Amino acid sequence: MEHSDFKINDIFYTWKGVWKCTDIGMRTVIAIRFDEKQDPSWFKGPPYMVEEYVFNESDFPGCRLEKFKY
Repeated sequence: MEHSDFKINDIFYTWKGVWKCTDIGMRTVIAIRFDEKQDPSWFKGPPYMVEEYVFNESDFPGCRLEKFKY
């Protein structure tokens, strides 16, 4: 993905899971790991009840808008 592909509150995928974009910086994207097994209220925010992670420019190629096909 490119930096411009990320949108706040959109879902994206990596090999490590499903993510919800929570913020977009100049060269970074902040996201929370989305897990349908957890309480849905945890994913409403900010502030969020789950940890936010930073994705930088070198991480973007590993992100997809569609699920990975195994």
